[in-house]
Amino acid sequence: MATRTRAAEIAVDGLEVTAYTVPTDEPESDGTLEWDSTTIVVVEARGGGERGVGYTYGDVAVATLIRSKLADVVEGADAMAPSATWASMHAALRNVGQQGVGSMALSAVDIALWDLKARLLGVSVADLVPRARRRVPVYGSGGFTSYSHDRLGAQLADWVEEGIPRVKMKIGRDPQRDPERLAAARSAVGREVELMVDANGAYEVPEAIAWANRLLEEWDVEYLEEPTTSDDPGGLARVRDHAPPGLAIAAGEYAWDVYACGRLLDAGAVDILQADVTRCGGITSLLRIDGLCAAGNVPFSAHCAPAVSAHACCGMQTVLHIEYFHDHTRVERIVFDGVVDARDGCLEPDRDRPGLGLELRRPDALEYAVS
Repeated sequence: MATRTRAAEIAVDGLEVTAYTVPTDEPESDGTLEWDSTTIVVVEARGGGERGVGYTYGDVAVATLIRSKLADVVEGADAMAPSATWASMHAALRNVGQQGVGSMALSAVDIALWDLKARLLGVSVADLVPRARRRVPVYGSGGFTSYSHDRLGAQLADWVEEGIPRVKMKIGRDPQRDPERLAAARSAVGREVELMVDANGAYEVPEAIAWANRLLEEWDVEYLEEPTTSDDPGGLARVRDHAPPGLAIAAGEYAWDVYACGRLLDAGAVDILQADVTRCGGITSLLRIDGLCAAGNVPFSAHCAPAVSAHACCGMQTVLHIEYFHDHTRVERIVFDGVVDARDGCLEPDRDRPGLGLELRRPDALEYAVS
């Protein structure tokens, strides 16, 4: 009881924010974008002698926005009430933009506050949310359009060798090359592994419908992510209506809040809803999205940020799997200690490590610091 009383009186002392830009191990591209580095914005929330860690993947501008608009809101807030602080932060972003960079900033701080609360209570975030499952399945994700056939096949096969029975590759940048790439991928992983693809919104609706039918028939692909832009729920719904039975249409990684997720569900745009805990408003928002999925009887798949998603998704009833994304697994191991690796195709948070179980590797991360 004494510990509970003490925790209830703890205020957040303040925030520290740093951005780190980590080069990719080789140039990468998908159906609509090319990049050669990944920037992670890390937030540390101090209170009661503990530090809660949160982060998002975005531009350095996210760090600037947190310092200018959210730090003062959080300072002095009740460390035991992250959802209440979420509401105050969301209101503070009204005139500067609650979506895009604003939602990334909100997400990173919200995650840090959940981590701080869990550390103060001496439990993992997975047990705080509270835990609905012990572990969550993952799928290996990468297969960039910039890869050679050898690199593509080796990456996917390595995940299968590690016990991950589902893998995803990028398509859509050069449709003329994709049949060969898909054949190489299927050959590398065999017929028993689930092969998933992501077009990152590269197609128009008629082209997407044509590819949907080819993907299932020719390469036994059962999961097509964002065949058209998620900004057009009606277009996605038309693709879904014309896709063959057995091919699931997924989208939602760029949903900035629960309302955007609701629009995808209301339009009948997806068989599987996605959201990114570091973009959609953090853990507070993600748990609300789980409620939407439950009400609509639609399964959920977490986009990226596996070190946070593993904990948050343990509290979700509708979760299907987590994207075990090549760039993010690599960056998270560089920047943090305590990252949990996938085992037997799943991520299982360590309940003996309070919070997210992450500690910033300050000396190693320093060489990548940009803010």
